[in-house]
Amino acid sequence: MAKQKKQLLVCGGKSCSSHNSEVLYDNLCLELEANALENEVSVVRSGCFGLCHLGPVVMVMPEKVVYVKVNPDDTRDIIAEHLIKGRKVERLLYHDPVSGKIIPEEKDFAPLKKQMRIVLRNCGIIDPENIEEAIAHDAYEALGRVLTEMKPADVIRIIRDSGLRGRGGGGFPTGLKWEIAYNNKSDEKYVVCNADEGDPGAFMDRSVLEGDPHAVLEAMAICGYSIGAGKGLIYIRAEYPLAVARLKTAIRQARDYGLLGDDIMGTGFSFDIEIRYGAGAFVCGEETALIHSMEGLRGEPTVKPPFPAESGFRGKPTNVNNVETFACISPIILKGAKWFSSIGTEKSKGTKVFALAGKINNVGLIEVPMGITLREVIYEIGGGIRNGKKFKAAQTGGPSGGCLTEKHLDTPIDFDNLLAAGSMMGSGGMIVMDEDDCMVSVARFFLDFTVEESCGKCSPCRIGNKRLHELLDHITKGKGVPADLDRLMNMSMVIKDTSLCGLGQSSPNPVLSTLNNFREEYEAHVTVKKCPAGQCRDLMEYFIISENCVGCTACARVCPVNAITGERKETHTINPSICIKCGACIEKCKFDAVIIR
Repeated sequence: MAKQKKQLLVCGGKSCSSHNSEVLYDNLCLELEANALENEVSVVRSGCFGLCHLGPVVMVMPEKVVYVKVNPDDTRDIIAEHLIKGRKVERLLYHDPVSGKIIPEEKDFAPLKKQMRIVLRNCGIIDPENIEEAIAHDAYEALGRVLTEMKPADVIRIIRDSGLRGRGGGGFPTGLKWEIAYNNKSDEKYVVCNADEGDPGAFMDRSVLEGDPHAVLEAMAICGYSIGAGKGLIYIRAEYPLAVARLKTAIRQARDYGLLGDDIMGTGFSFDIEIRYGAGAFVCGEETALIHSMEGLRGEPTVKPPFPAESGFRGKPTNVNNVETFACISPIILKGAKWFSSIGTEKSKGTKVFALAGKINNVGLIEVPMGITLREVIYEIGGGIRNGKKFKAAQTGGPSGGCLTEKHLDTPIDFDNLLAAGSMMGSGGMIVMDEDDCMVSVARFFLDFTVEESCGKCSPCRIGNKRLHELLDHITKGKGVPADLDRLMNMSMVIKDTSLCGLGQSSPNPVLSTLNNFREEYEAHVTVKKCPAGQCRDLMEYFIISENCVGCTACARVCPVNAITGERKETHTINPSICIKCGACIEKCKFDAVIIR
């Protein structure tokens, strides 16, 4: 079989897929056939490049020339100009918005300059459905080294010395967790990968599984050898069909190559992996709830101790790590604990993957060293706030986290600094907000999610969060009173102190952090009944400026409830008791006569 000279990597991430990257893939294949190039060039659906704001993305390998915002109709130019004539298609290259320069190669992209890829090392550059490409990028080399050269205690010591902490949100030392499972003797042990990523705006773990599934399988086998487990389980949401499909393919390929199953690499060590599906319950991200779900029980947490490392799946010692934690293991084995611990801060080693979303120019998946500042992430990697707006806050840790404000822009991002700022690392979602966002509404949004996702087992979470949400709802509708702010604070602290699991214990964080950092917004809602950001519909009042109104009647004609009155060429008025605040009048007015006050 002739060796492929070139590859066209088409981003298969969800963002690019939603912009017709599948049609783009098909068109590239057809265009290659039309030019008799199918034996010289292959088209590959890769994992996420992380450049979601520039998708769909196509990378030409091996020169790593990147084409952005590629439409299916652009395929003819890529084949004819780049592959046949050897000329780059300039209109499809990345144009740096700051310098104005054309940037053809990925390594020179401004959003990638301060990134360091360990977890995402292969995402976007290999075919995730081809184990040979993964092996060519060092997959299973660490497993081979572990099985042939190291004892379980040696592996655990390396992971402990590296300083790796769990990337699922808790930040527990990974090596210590493995050591506890290793020390608990049992005839049977389990390794569990938590792929139940459910934070709003988070897509880190899903992207790793879609782009480099073998990194997780290899790490689970290494963990199994280290703690004495022969079985691995991946708990993943059924809503991630592409990740599930690629995991199934990777598991089948690893078995065929003797990298999973009995007597791996002829070493006598046996380890296999199977997939278990979750139904989309956020609380099942908590390890005891996850284990119960895998056992066919209700996904509810239990009091710890005992911890899963002592008594987990089917009552046996079980080690639970999330996708990103496992993806760090092989590089640590190959490059050493000292290498990994040299990256990051004193107590937070290595890198962290963030899903950067919200009111930011460069939306996408990023991986940065621990200790980078929020300012660097937002303004250098993220390209600043969209439409030239002013930065207001960044929510980290999802519905369990809190908001970071302008005063936190130069705070190094790591586990301890985020906790000190009233937020948390969480799994890695980072939602950026601008001056137009109402922080009271933001707190209500996240609490609404938590209320829906509570398992209901403990009263503080089941009832307390519902009452907390009702208070916020009253405030955003102009029905709050100043005393409600103290009630919010007191109730939040009680819920944090008395809830059973991490979901309830962290659910008031968005309320507390917005109260502490934006109390004046809360006060405006309960005292003068105004929303400073103009987002709370019940506190809005539509008004027509007489000086600007020319009496064209355009606003009156589009009002669905006839709340606007006035004769032609005369000033119109809006009846606030009828107005439903739909915004149609503002969109229609060409004279800036309709405002919100």
